[in-house]
Amino acid sequence: MMPRASGGRRRVTALATGTLAAVLLEAGGPPAFAQAWVPPAGAGSITLLTQYIDNTGHRLDDGSLLADGKSKNVALYVEAEYAVADRLSLSVGIPYVFAKYVGPGPSPANLPVDSCRCWHAGWQDFGITARVNLLGGAFALTPSVAYGVPSHAYNYEGEAVVGRRLQEFRLAVDAGARLDRISPRLAVQGRYAYTFVEQVLDVPNNRSNISFEAAFQVTRRLAVRGLLLFQQTHGGLRFPADITTPELFRQHDRMLRDNNWRLGAGASYSWSRLDIFGSYVEYVDGTSTHAGRVCTAGVSWPFEWRLR
Repeated sequence: MMPRASGGRRRVTALATGTLAAVLLEAGGPPAFAQAWVPPAGAGSITLLTQYIDNTGHRLDDGSLLADGKSKNVALYVEAEYAVADRLSLSVGIPYVFAKYVGPGPSPANLPVDSCRCWHAGWQDFGITARVNLLGGAFALTPSVAYGVPSHAYNYEGEAVVGRRLQEFRLAVDAGARLDRISPRLAVQGRYAYTFVEQVLDVPNNRSNISFEAAFQVTRRLAVRGLLLFQQTHGGLRFPADITTPELFRQHDRMLRDNNWRLGAGASYSWSRLDIFGSYVEYVDGTSTHAGRVCTAGVSWPFEWRLR
């Protein structure tokens, strides 16, 4: 259901969107549609989701498509959120990621992790997020901070790896509005996030993410959503122009630029003690990025637990 202005139980249903770098590597885990609204004190949820990412090729710095370098990723993500006060919630989460290089030719580094064309798996980055609601009701404004840290010293060289093994710190703000004058079933939300990424070889690689979402409550239980996602990297290496030394080549997978925009759609269905959701996101355009698509499905169990 749409978040209500006051009273009752406000629901936050997770809806993961975006690319592996923009979603699962981002500190704090996947974004939820209703991030502009914070659940009331004592309300929380446990969310499990799976995400399939089909990387269909690389986009070079000039935007041209390199059809080689295809890979697949599957992630299982678990997150717990709890509202410690009416305007403050905390969440923690971690993904377990499977990665496979499929070619058709050899990977750029021709590493054993890619040459075997087999699946590799492991825990990725642990994330924690705090959200503070400044304005609630029909219009909501909620800034947040998040921190992500690698769960262990996993491999980051190659295509078939579970992540970049970098610490990240994110500042974000979400704004949402119920468009009651148009329809009480309609709501929109926007987000801006700036992520500070741990530098490698003194190369800056911070990024900005902007998203817009519109949700329509088809029935009391069923909601559908449209998604628009942008990412801009502030720095990073251009491929192949900036790969000028053996060390830059060895580290390039965790230092590349990734500028893109994507479109998607999603739906969720809610019961009193269970939410299910799914989304599909397609690459539209970009440079120094992966083309491809992302499919996400998950389930969330809301709960209430009052601290004494």
